[in-house]
Amino acid sequence: MADITESFKRGDTLASDTNPRNSGTAARNYTCQKSGNDKGFISFGEINKDGAVTSGCSLHTNDGDHQMYMEIDGERKGCTTFTGPGSFNLVHGRDNDGDNDMSISFVAKDGNIFIKASDGDIIMEANNISLLARDSEGSKGNITLTATENISNNSKKFITNATIEFDIVSSGKGQLIANSILKCYGSVFQGVDDSVAVKPAKNGGQNFQRQATIIT
Repeated sequence: MADITESFKRGDTLASDTNPRNSGTAARNYTCQKSGNDKGFISFGEINKDGAVTSGCSLHTNDGDHQMYMEIDGERKGCTTFTGPGSFNLVHGRDNDGDNDMSISFVAKDGNIFIKASDGDIIMEANNISLLARDSEGSKGNITLTATENISNNSKKFITNATIEFDIVSSGKGQLIANSILKCYGSVFQGVDDSVAVKPAKNGGQNFQRQATIIT
């Protein structure tokens, strides 16, 4: 099928008063152009199905779920969207110096970055992986790990340095094991069990017991 190019008035498609595109806020464009064939086409100035935004440029295949949109007005002004039924692959940096060059960058000037695998795993692999959360005012700068099952660490060394406080808490069983040497240091050691709830130990301990119960 030969390539085709068309220019048409988008207003002509507003055939029904019940069509949401016939509302006062619907986008209109009288200069839309398309060029393509039976395999796909590129469109300039196409209005999306609900009439809310205009794509400055969009790529389409004969699969309705395999598209790319660069939207230029409305509620999604400046938004770029890729959709596809298969895999999305991004491969770059063949000629870069791996130690110095930034081959791929994702930068959000404002707002969040959201990565989700609805029915699969997220896998990161590299020579080194760094996680940095920072905030000059101190109200942010947090890293949170939440798992419904397990968080596992398997490494030669596991080092943590808390400048103010650290807590290791379990509402069930807890173990601390070193098959070689176990060193513990504290300016003051305090160890109690639940018996102090009934009768304080020689050095007290009831307050510590109550605090531990609240934490868990």
